[in-house]
Amino acid sequence: MLGNYLNIKISMFNLLLQYQEERKMKKYSIALAITIALSSTSAFADKDHKHSRNMCKDVPSHAELKDALDAIPTDAQGGFNLEMWGTIVNRDGFVCAVAFSGEDRGDQWPGSRVISAAKAYTANAYSLPDLALSTANLYASGQPGGSLWGLQFSNPVDTKAAYRGNPKHYGMKNDPMVGKKVGGQIVFGGGFALYNEEGKIVGGIGVSGDTSCKDHNFGWKVRNNLELDYVPFGVNTAFNIDSDRPDTIIYDMDGASQGNIVSGSAFGHTNCGLGEDGVAANLPITR
Repeated sequence: MLGNYLNIKISMFNLLLQYQEERKMKKYSIALAITIALSSTSAFADKDHKHSRNMCKDVPSHAELKDALDAIPTDAQGGFNLEMWGTIVNRDGFVCAVAFSGEDRGDQWPGSRVISAAKAYTANAYSLPDLALSTANLYASGQPGGSLWGLQFSNPVDTKAAYRGNPKHYGMKNDPMVGKKVGGQIVFGGGFALYNEEGKIVGGIGVSGDTSCKDHNFGWKVRNNLELDYVPFGVNTAFNIDSDRPDTIIYDMDGASQGNIVSGSAFGHTNCGLGEDGVAANLPITR
């Protein structure tokens, strides 16, 4: 009897040792899997960062965009004198830089971060080597009854790309939108194609944070500061409206806020009514 009892105890002890060993191996396997996953994520992040640097070589850096935004007084462009967001995309529509004027990302409308990216994407997407269209030029045609009605619904923002990552990085060099194609279609002022000194289109810039009319004035001056406004031709040139500013805003929609969407040029924009039109008349001429 005693021998049987001892055999049972030994068997139970061996089972316990086996169970503990299996638990250790399982924990080790999980830890190893997590380590491999983290290493892979870091490797992919490094690869994405390197890729974004290469694909953004033809457009301004984050530091250059930030300097261009901060160099323009927000209280001299019409509108509500608010701070601004700015985004730059390359010719393929990938975000290359996101920045803001002011001291903190909370100094601007939070929603304007993604709107600025969508404006940059739109202006780049509908401009050509020989024809620049600012997002302000799309306003009238994008209204009900306009020739491009529905355009703003055709390419929605990729929300996964737009809202990913830690918000504390928004507007920084490592903004989570950088390297991603956010998309979006915006048909009011604030987005422009970028043309270098050779007249080559290299991407787009969008700004947002105030009235759409103020956004146009501010963004125009940011592009001018970046010296990427060698604009070849635009609707203003075609209609002999302002050949010195080929893709500037056209105020020919009197009463639009009351439902009148008639635009003499078909590329007009409503007047926001806070002095922005006076500023627009004296914007720097393109190079």
